[in-house]
Amino acid sequence: MMPPTGRERCQGIPPGVLSDLPDNVIDVILRRLPCKDVVRTSVLSRKWRYHWCRITELTFDVSLWREQKDILYPTVKFRKIVYQLLTHHEGPITKFTLDIPALQECPVIDNFIYFLSRKDIQHIVLHLPLDELYELPSSLFICSQLRHLNLHDCLVHPPSTFEGFDRLVSLELCRVEISSESLGSLISHCPLLEKLVLKTLKVLSVLEINAPMLRSFDFTGSISSLCLKNVPVLTKASLICEHSSMVVENFDYAKFFESCSGLEHLLLNFGYGYDEFFADEIPTRLPFYLNRVKHLDLSQIVLKNPFKLSCALCLIRSSPYLEYLKIEVNNRPESDIEESFELERFSDVTFNHLREVTVVSFGGTMPEMQFIKLLLAKSPVLVKMQIDPAFYIDARSETLAELLKFQHASPKAEIDYISYD
Repeated sequence: MMPPTGRERCQGIPPGVLSDLPDNVIDVILRRLPCKDVVRTSVLSRKWRYHWCRITELTFDVSLWREQKDILYPTVKFRKIVYQLLTHHEGPITKFTLDIPALQECPVIDNFIYFLSRKDIQHIVLHLPLDELYELPSSLFICSQLRHLNLHDCLVHPPSTFEGFDRLVSLELCRVEISSESLGSLISHCPLLEKLVLKTLKVLSVLEINAPMLRSFDFTGSISSLCLKNVPVLTKASLICEHSSMVVENFDYAKFFESCSGLEHLLLNFGYGYDEFFADEIPTRLPFYLNRVKHLDLSQIVLKNPFKLSCALCLIRSSPYLEYLKIEVNNRPESDIEESFELERFSDVTFNHLREVTVVSFGGTMPEMQFIKLLLAKSPVLVKMQIDPAFYIDARSETLAELLKFQHASPKAEIDYISYD
């Protein structure tokens, strides 16, 4: 016998099954459906007819516009759907997502955001079209119950009467346009903020971050000066400053790291001038230890430049409890001259807790080999060193053979040299 088709299976369902489902089960089903299908469930039974009006999570995405003309001009259907919600919805809305970056036009959402502000909204996600920044209405800043705010491609101008988001724990601003003063004020008026993601469009001037509960900070963009003023519980930081916009004389690197006493995970991108944080003569270590840093990721560093290599070693040496180290090498063919590195400057260093090292885009230059030699000789508990050569480097057996000749302080250390042959 052939198995029943989907239509036959549906016809075999007793008529009272859908009506007998508990309310919490119906809520789960509705949350998993596209917004358009949520409204259509009103025809299933009398119990389902108005249940969609009480749904607490709403998601508007491109599934609402299926025809090409709708993708280009979504405003008509969007207004109709929003009108239905404004007219019939009952109770709170805890989460609202508007995810339409592929659209050519941004529908007018001012009235809807005002509607959300009166619905005890806790989580807002706005991923708006890329072509034109949308200026957020002032009603967004009266959402007193807000806990998570995720904005993409917006103009953000908090009103002068804004007193802060007392309950906000997560703030993500990606490709937004906001002044340094407004951004600093916004952050400082979120006393419970734990997660902060900033990916800016324009160059920011001086940014001062005062967030006593902040645990995670991810910054990508151009900035003149960055000050982590009050972040005592910050454990994870990722700093990618583009276009070498950091002004050296405005940046006290020692003070910067000193304010991060709880830092455990640190990513720095050296491709945009982090070595400029240091003076003309680089110290072998910071004036203090980063005693909690266990994971250190140094990206786009030119190891064949002794000055830049010294910057990296200064940070590594200043992290005495470091366990995991990742180095992404930048072998850019510029005027950098390959020079030998003065290992004597670090002859007294020992990496007593270093267990794993990953070197990405390894170019096989003399400074890189010396750097690896130093790590192997000074890491008594090292378990694994993975070397991932640059795509243009042949998997040379002589390179691996030379690496294996280096003195190993750890009897358990293994070298994993990846071959692409």
